[in-house]
Amino acid sequence: MLALFALPFPDLMHRAATAHRENFDPREVQVSTLLSIKTGGCPEDCAYCPQSARYNTGLKAHKLLTVEEVVAKAQQAKDAGASRFCMGAAWRSPKDKDVAQVAEMVSAVKALGLEACATLGMLNGEQANTLKNAGLDYYNHNLDTAPEFYGDVIKTREYQDRLDTLEHVRNVGLKTCCGGIVGMGESREQRAGLLQTLANLPEHPGSVPINRLVQVEGTPLHGTALLDPFEFVRTIAVARLIMPQSVVRLSAGRAEMSEELQAMCFLAGANSIFYGEKLLTTGNPDVEADQALFVRLGLVPMQVTQAPHDHGARTVHADVLCADGDGARACAA
Repeated sequence: MLALFALPFPDLMHRAATAHRENFDPREVQVSTLLSIKTGGCPEDCAYCPQSARYNTGLKAHKLLTVEEVVAKAQQAKDAGASRFCMGAAWRSPKDKDVAQVAEMVSAVKALGLEACATLGMLNGEQANTLKNAGLDYYNHNLDTAPEFYGDVIKTREYQDRLDTLEHVRNVGLKTCCGGIVGMGESREQRAGLLQTLANLPEHPGSVPINRLVQVEGTPLHGTALLDPFEFVRTIAVARLIMPQSVVRLSAGRAEMSEELQAMCFLAGANSIFYGEKLLTTGNPDVEADQALFVRLGLVPMQVTQAPHDHGARTVHADVLCADGDGARACAA
């Protein structure tokens, strides 16, 4: 993993772009919209999160939206070109009645012809099955960072809790959306450790969001040294190489990225974004800006019917992945 990160930048970009072209149309970008359906008041202590009740960030909490409110937002997202609608709620672990309400929203979103994704915190097997039966396509539950750095960021939930939720989701046949956040003060080795953990899950996640920390005043990570932009691009490229058939999402932090940096991330293998002016509670480029960037770069939204290859597959071309080109011994991860 570290050998891949350390490749000369042109070599890494070439290998990542090659892997991307072998598995996807490089012009296509999957477009999702994320809506906060229940904001704030979370009891956990995630050091990056303005929705934690432990931090004074000025965030105004609101209760769970109604089905009608969610459907209206989903229709707007579809009209703007999104193919997937993601619903996020600031819970540590939802109650069964909460899951039942979200299941109604999922069914309504699916009726619009959109893919549906939810991120609600930790789930048990029955709750995952309820969402599956409602038509949910993806469940998002990020690992956030490498196991060895996790305790520096979060103390109210164990790493194994995250892995357990992912197992419940996989067991009922839901696709997983799972990635992490970089720029939280972790080392390169710890960034590699996050990607290695993702790549060694029983199945590669269907979607892998790579978030660049959005620093919110009032959270413990506000004021953290900014991650070098080229290091961020390297992280995208290595994610593409080791999970070649996953959709790699250029996720939070795009509002602080130049268009040139975003373009470089697309060249490195990113092929998904969130559309819309907000990601839960933090800023995001508006739809018009993204549409204009797509036109300038010759990119087009990926259609739901144009699904990529089986996301569960783990085949990697050794000559593309391996830092030294030695396909016989390399890259067991």
